[in-house]
Amino acid sequence: MSGLRDFLEFVFTVSRFRFWIYTGGTYVVGYALGMDSIDAFYELPYYVYLLYFFFLANVFIYGVNDLMDGETDVLNPKKAGKENLLMDSDRSRLLLALGATGAVSAALLLTQTMEERSVFLLFLFLSFFYSAPPLRFKRVPVLDFSSNMLYIMPGVFGYLLAAGSMPPAVLLLAGFLHIAAMHLFSAIPDIDYDRAAGIATSAVLFGRGPSLLVCLGFWSGLAFLAIGLSGLHPLSFLALIYPAVPLSLLLRHDLKIERVYWYLPYINTSLGGLLFLALTISKSPLV
Repeated sequence: MSGLRDFLEFVFTVSRFRFWIYTGGTYVVGYALGMDSIDAFYELPYYVYLLYFFFLANVFIYGVNDLMDGETDVLNPKKAGKENLLMDSDRSRLLLALGATGAVSAALLLTQTMEERSVFLLFLFLSFFYSAPPLRFKRVPVLDFSSNMLYIMPGVFGYLLAAGSMPPAVLLLAGFLHIAAMHLFSAIPDIDYDRAAGIATSAVLFGRGPSLLVCLGFWSGLAFLAIGLSGLHPLSFLALIYPAVPLSLLLRHDLKIERVYWYLPYINTSLGGLLFLALTISKSPLV
């Protein structure tokens, strides 16, 4: 039993618990957007994919990342602190975890409609080749933050699962603006480490200031769409928190982006949870 416990603890660490919300949260919000009523929460597939996108999807994403980035991760102190630094002795355990996740993913593909399968396969494709050669999107400027669309795919899948159709293009645009800004912003603290490792990310190519300006533009677009789509609902103005983050860093050079970065999961969780709650209440028969 101790061996199984150690393995599960290892897999949990690989999955980056604080980042589960980026796939799982996107899934539940997409599902809530697509459902007709809260009766959709009684459907078994919702819970199957809830488990998958909260946990197994992150094992896959970050497991592949750890496997492919071992040589460069040792140069980045973030990996040995709040993230995971893969040891050579753990490679076999990681391969086992990835194999198990791949088997579950393959089994799920057999139960999906053609449209669901297409979205699910695109999620797996982007998740794998973000880190893996020969495509390795994370090392190609612009493609690095564009391929981060992988974090929107669980939301697209959730919407499709609940509604039986794809979400409107404007929702996809809003999602892209957010994840593109998130990716670029998260890469700024790594500029020096990536440059030392010879990795040409968008943040390395643009530099700190221009990268923050791009993030400001993306998140301003997100806030504009969120406020407009909500019909100027007062709560939608909370989306202005996002452009306020890079703006504050541009105006106050004494602020450390490395510290601000770790508050983003809390902001995403809070605002995403609020959106999920609002959508669920709006589709309740009592409203």
